[in-house]
Amino acid sequence: MELLNWATALPLIFMAVMGLALLAYVILDGYDLGVGMLLPLATHAEKDVMVSSIGPFWDANETWLVLGVGVLLVCFPMAHGLVLSALYLPVAVMLIGLIVRGVAFDFRMKARDAHKAAWNHLFALGSLITTLAQGWMLGAYVTGFHTDLWSRLFAVGIALTLPAAYAMLGVGWLVMKTEGELQRKALRWGQGVLWPMGFALVGISLATPVVSHTVFNKWFALPGFFALLPIPLACVAAFFAIRHVLAAPRVVAAGYGWVVFVATVVIFVLAFFGLSYSIYPYIVIDRLTVWEAASATESLAVIGIGVAITLPVIVIYTIFMYRVFWGKARELTYGL
Repeated sequence: MELLNWATALPLIFMAVMGLALLAYVILDGYDLGVGMLLPLATHAEKDVMVSSIGPFWDANETWLVLGVGVLLVCFPMAHGLVLSALYLPVAVMLIGLIVRGVAFDFRMKARDAHKAAWNHLFALGSLITTLAQGWMLGAYVTGFHTDLWSRLFAVGIALTLPAAYAMLGVGWLVMKTEGELQRKALRWGQGVLWPMGFALVGISLATPVVSHTVFNKWFALPGFFALLPIPLACVAAFFAIRHVLAAPRVVAAGYGWVVFVATVVIFVLAFFGLSYSIYPYIVIDRLTVWEAASATESLAVIGIGVAITLPVIVIYTIFMYRVFWGKARELTYGL
């Protein structure tokens, strides 16, 4: 019965809320970061449509990042101090990237033609900087913030490969939200980033057990290995589903372009649950468990009231927003 008391359950509940909030951020902000990085490949008119496709959503998508980091701060203060101390520089770089792309988004639509190209480049650069910083943070987190050579190389590897994964999300979004020549271009872009994303995921999956003995023991101990085998197999199936649709414009024309985005999301979700299994019960791998890092039970109970009110509002607003602004994107304009 010890496992059922509030002192044990509340930290796990808040860990789940934090993890799912960060997963929602990675998927939702991931596709608009991907669209931003793809921007230089489009014509001037296509750039306006691409920005329009994410215009109603991109700012609200970052709400999930605020929620996830907020839960980390108030519910797991010991972990918050350890994580942000180790990631102070990449977090600062990420925030700079987010600021640059936010400013560029607003100014590109109001700038004169002579300056618009510069703001487009800044929007793409801010998206790339943000993605690279997030990749480094993920790599450092998985290695437990170790500073040896292999851990550093692993963090660099994820930083350099995460842009391909986000770009694939962006491709899937554009395939759903655009039509005509831009949609056909998105399919070609997807063919260009699909294999780099695939090789990156395989490389990271093989390297993670090498840099972390905890992860190795979780995945390769029998009989758990066979129970976990469906996760990589499902990722492979999703990968080849993406490949098939990208190479079949007729399938997209028949209304199945959404498969690219959904299958990419499936890969992200499976990777998230695989990582969650790998690090449990730690919140900082090999250093702090969920219960060691958690606030007092009484504090978590009070925080839970606020989360119980806030979280449904965010979920309802997100669903409502996507429903209102769903459909094919058109050139973004301001009523001046």
